[in-house]
Amino acid sequence: MARATLTISAKLPYAVVKKGKWFISSCPILDVYSQGRTEKKAKENLVEALSLFFSSCFERNVLDEVLKECGFAAGTLTTGKPASKVAAKNVIDVPLYLFSNRNPSYKECRA
Repeated sequence: MARATLTISAKLPYAVVKKGKWFISSCPILDVYSQGRTEKKAKENLVEALSLFFSSCFERNVLDEVLKECGFAAGTLTTGKPASKVAAKNVIDVPLYLFSNRNPSYKECRA
């Protein structure tokens, strides 16, 4: 049985600062932090931390509540243009993977 996969991408503002020998990466809007020995590694570790953050919230069925607490609200469909004015260099792309354990021939989804 093949599994269906859905990939969603979140584009979030982030920052990286150097503290001593470490680079500290953060996504302040979600209060998620990570670190690395290089700026690149700190950013990679932040992507992983954010992915785990979203997965954990989704699995515990609290994603909607957590996002509302962080100031997010439902928006309107755009034509592909970014909703915010955040500079592209300050935005991190976080892939979110969702898998289905259902048989692909199952026709009913109540989404």
